[in-house]
Amino acid sequence: MNYVPGDLRDQLAHVGYDVVQAGLVCGSGGNLSARIPDEDACWVSAGGSWLERLGRSTFAPVRISDGAPAMIGTGAVPAPRLEPTSELALHLALYRARPDVNAIVHLHPQTALLLDALGEHIRIVTTDHAYYLGRVSTVPFRLPGSIEVAALTAAMAADGTNCLVLSQHGCVVVADSVELAHKRARNLEEAAQLTYRALTLGRLDNLREVPEEFLSRLSGPAPVSI
Repeated sequence: MNYVPGDLRDQLAHVGYDVVQAGLVCGSGGNLSARIPDEDACWVSAGGSWLERLGRSTFAPVRISDGAPAMIGTGAVPAPRLEPTSELALHLALYRARPDVNAIVHLHPQTALLLDALGEHIRIVTTDHAYYLGRVSTVPFRLPGSIEVAALTAAMAADGTNCLVLSQHGCVVVADSVELAHKRARNLEEAAQLTYRALTLGRLDNLREVPEEFLSRLSGPAPVSI
C-alpha cells in the first residue's frame, strides 16, 4: 500500500493536487467526494475550491439520503457551515444509485472534453485503459448542477458503468475507493490523449483498440490483475 493513508479527506486532497499538477484540469475545474464508512454521509468538496489547495477544512459532511448537513460520529458537534459544491446533486444521486461506490471524482479534463466537442469518443487503446475504465459512456448535455444531469448520470451509471463523459461539461469516475477513482481519472485522460494524438495524425481510423479477447477475460469470473 503506497497510497495516502488515513483520512478520506487527505486522500481526496491528494487527488485534487495531482490532477492539477498533471495538467488534467485547472483551478476549480471539478469536485470530489467520498462516502464515510458506517454513516449515511459523504465528504464533499466545498463550492469553488481550488483543487490543488484542498485540505480537511475544505470538505463538507453531507447526508446522502436527503442532502442535509451531517454530523459525523456519536455525539458529534456540528461542523462549521461549509457550502458544498454546486454539483452536490450529482454526487448524491450516484451514491444512491450505486451502493458499491465509495468515491466520486468529477473533473473538467481538457482532452476528454475536446474530443467530445469534436464528436469523437474516447478509444480504449491499452490493457490499462481496459482494466481501469471498462466502457466509457457519454451523458447528453444537461445544465451543470441541475437535477436533470444528476438523474441522467446516475441512471447511466446504474448498470455498473464507472466512467462517464458529461457532454461539454466534464467527466465522472466512480469506484469503491479514492485510490481506484484516482487511477480511473488518470487513465481516462490518458486514453483521451492517445485518441486525440491519433486524430491529429490523421490515423484515428487505424487506431487499434484492445482486443475483445482481453475485454472478455476482464468480464469473466477471474479477471486478470494489472
